[in-house]
Amino acid sequence: MPAKNFFDTNVLLYLLQQDQIKTQRAMTLLRAGGSISVQVLNEFTHNARRKFKLDWTVVDEFTLAFLSSLEVVPLTAATYRQGRYLAERYQLQLYDAMILAAALEAGATTLYSEDMHDGLLVEGQLKIRNPFAG
Repeated sequence: MPAKNFFDTNVLLYLLQQDQIKTQRAMTLLRAGGSISVQVLNEFTHNARRKFKLDWTVVDEFTLAFLSSLEVVPLTAATYRQGRYLAERYQLQLYDAMILAAALEAGATTLYSEDMHDGLLVEGQLKIRNPFAG
């Protein structure tokens, strides 16, 4: 079975950065396909507006592109329960654990994240990878 990718918010946000190397790496990964969660869309929108000061129209263009090219995993009570469990088990921030829970629900084998524990194997099936590590 081929690897299935899941993306943390920071990978999507590199599409808005001035770092051409990281932007290109993010674009390459996203073009290969995978999944995100509704939480990732929410965080992207929040940061695009607040940190990058993007107009709603521009934010909508990005989010529509994500919606059309990536699987979007909904947030459910089951996601919350799994995320809560993962937060305690792996000593993670709750929002990071919710992203992990959504990735597990999507059947992902790799979670690309710059700010989670690179190399951590979650529940024996999901490996966290920092796509921008040297």
